[in-house]
Amino acid sequence: MDAIIKNFPPHADKGEATAEKNSYMDKAVTDRPSQEEVENAVRTLLRWTGDDINREGLIETPKRVAKAYREMFSGYDQCPAEELGRTFEEVQGYNDMVLIKDISFHSHCEHHMVPIIGKAHVAYLPDGKVVGLSKIARVVDIFARRLQTQEAMTAQIAHVIQDVLKPRGVAVLVEAEHMCMAMRGIRKQGSFTLTTTFTGAYREDLQEQARFMTMLRDKHG
Repeated sequence: MDAIIKNFPPHADKGEATAEKNSYMDKAVTDRPSQEEVENAVRTLLRWTGDDINREGLIETPKRVAKAYREMFSGYDQCPAEELGRTFEEVQGYNDMVLIKDISFHSHCEHHMVPIIGKAHVAYLPDGKVVGLSKIARVVDIFARRLQTQEAMTAQIAHVIQDVLKPRGVAVLVEAEHMCMAMRGIRKQGSFTLTTTFTGAYREDLQEQARFMTMLRDKHG
């Protein structure tokens, strides 16, 4: 298995908060066309493939594609910060790593609109409060259900957790196979890309980074 490892992005300096950096905090602003426009666009693409849009198997395809896209890109209708809004402070003094491994996801490459299939591993160091474990998985899903690059998605997951929960640090590792590499162009199946983003203590303390990576490798970690 080939692997490409990227650490993305360098953390912005304090006071360098920009609209781009914080755009992940809100629901995306969308200007959706009508159902009819969407279905006509799908018919145009079907004609572009060279197929007959009037044959039986394709008659309902435009409607099905529109419905499928609404589900696959539902992340534009959801706010990741809202998912993290309810926290719990009764942690009985617990302040060590919280690690959620193997969060599976399906996303789509913003360059070719073909699938990205992978897993996210997310850890944070609580600072007096924790969040429900399912909420972390929901955040991954929200960002995955948008047109993405893996680098951007990795950073978005880490920074929204850091900005909303304000833990002592966040570590995110995403590993995924890109169908734009497997299905077209270079056509390399089985090649995985790994991306990481670290904030706070994980960014500043290499021992914490190493502990995170060790626990990922440990089946019982």
